[in-house]
Amino acid sequence: MNGCAVGISAAIERARWGPWDDEVTMAPRSYARAVQEAGGLALLLPPDDAAEAAPERWLDRIDALLLSGGNDIDPAFYGQQPHPETKGIRPERDRFEIALTRGALERRMPVLGICRGMELLNVARGGDLVQHLPDLVANDEHRVTRGAFGDHEVRLAPGSLAARAVGAERTTIKSHHHQGMGALGEGLVASGWSMSEDVVEAIEIDGREQPFALGVLWHPEEEERSRVVGALVEAAKVKA
Repeated sequence: MNGCAVGISAAIERARWGPWDDEVTMAPRSYARAVQEAGGLALLLPPDDAAEAAPERWLDRIDALLLSGGNDIDPAFYGQQPHPETKGIRPERDRFEIALTRGALERRMPVLGICRGMELLNVARGGDLVQHLPDLVANDEHRVTRGAFGDHEVRLAPGSLAARAVGAERTTIKSHHHQGMGALGEGLVASGWSMSEDVVEAIEIDGREQPFALGVLWHPEEEERSRVVGALVEAAKVKA
């Protein structure tokens, strides 16, 4: 089936354009472009608390779920108090995405979490987060400059979904985050690590349980050569 629908989770942000200054629901265009270039139909999913009770209203309309990047997840969702560096939390977005993620996994729908989306996937499965990686690792290569992507290398487990999606067991990626994985959620395994500090950079669910459930802590939508979003679209075509 061509033109399968990929739902992309939207952030809530304050934005200014022309004479306007207002709250908006948004996602960088690079997500939609990556889906479209892979042959999918990109649909933006604004947060809605109604999804907590009835996620099927959204999931019935899409063939795959892409959890986009953005600000930090409210630590209340994984039983912690906020770190001083945990910023920009939007609980309504977290509730919406957790409900959609759990619903999507229940119906074995392809799911890809990117950066914050990988963290959300872990939290939705009962895991938790390291709220500020520089407290634990010796460098800040994952977010060298605020508002700009940095490059570093990751290694991927041979035969993993992450390695198959990337098309290699080692690659250079674009990174911008300050949080990472704590305890992994139910059914999740680590399948990618940074070369310098062994920070977990990819997680996934065993393919016997979920055909395509992957989280990557980097931003494949920002790389023209990346195959990761395309792998989600291909999985959606099979599912559709």
